Amino acid sequence: MTKSGEYRSPALISREEAHRRTLLLGIAAVLVVSLAPVFGHHVATGLEQALEGQDHLGALCLIAVHQLLAPVHRLFHLLIAAGFLYAVYDRMHAALRLRRVLAPLHTDLPRTGDPFHAAATAAGVDPHRLRIVEGLPVPAFTAGWLWPRIYVAHALADRLTAEELAAVVAHEGAHVARRDPLRLSLLRFLALTLFWIPALRRLAADVADEAEIRADDHAARGHPLALASAILALAGWRQPYPELGDAVGFADRAALLDRRVRRLAGEEPPVTSHVTRRSLAGALLALSLVWASGAIMVHPLPVDGATGGLLHCDHPGELASRHLFCFPAAIRAAGGGCPHAI
Repeated sequence: MTKSGEYRSPALISREEAHRRTLLLGIAAVLVVSLAPVFGHHVATGLEQALEGQDHLGALCLIAVHQLLAPVHRLFHLLIAAGFLYAVYDRMHAALRLRRVLAPLHTDLPRTGDPFHAAATAAGVDPHRLRIVEGLPVPAFTAGWLWPRIYVAHALADRLTAEELAAVVAHEGAHVARRDPLRLSLLRFLALTLFWIPALRRLAADVADEAEIRADDHAARGHPLALASAILALAGWRQPYPELGDAVGFADRAALLDRRVRRLAGEEPPVTSHVTRRSLAGALLALSLVWASGAIMVHPLPVDGATGGLLHCDHPGELASRHLFCFPAAIRAAGGGCPHAI
């Protein structure tokens, strides 16, 4: 720990900030690169007129490529529509799932003088944001899109010291201040809409991890070891964690516990990512297809009977794959007619 009381070294701070910037840029890039080719060509830009009559790119027949990739382009439209419907269903189901978990449990507000009211006051959190739940199957979490609230298990008053309880409430208070349930829910919505790009889901998981790290940093001001001891105490919570939908839990990511505790102890753990080479390769393949199909849709097919098009590339009823490449004009002329008609 530094002399100023900051438990993070400048190198760790710089590394984590760079990682967060990379995440935001990566998510923005995936959204733009995946959606622009699908919808961008529907906007009148005048590019169609510029490409009219340009039916070849070297030996590559653009008309054949257009015919081959048009079904792929339509498929991406269907995938986005299906992903949007699935994302809507998932978010609605998540809200109902959380309601079902809380419905049978007794919920109370903190009262002046009780441990939870004192913890909220010490953490600088409005006690009216706090809900004390008897029998809550998780230690603490924050939920609510527009008006987030903090839910804490009644048993925490017996498991934690006053300083540890204040650290937990301060951690959840950071989620409330940043509206993390709403932000992370919207990000999950986008990831499910573009489900055919697995890397986006993994980027969303990284953002969720960083939300926990930022909440730790807020709660650890002046007493990082109290928060670390609270994390370790609650890591042994014996009740199985149910799926809480849009809730942002205090200690529901076991893989993240090591990084959180080591940071609070003044160490410099590596900043890991859920993104894998396989997910990046899958994203590259999907984005290559969407860009190729979107770009070729800008190229206008020749109108039936038009003299501007090259008729040797118009083969009704034939497979476009048989006409993907065209011989040079001289060879075409010498052979007479279309070189593909063999």
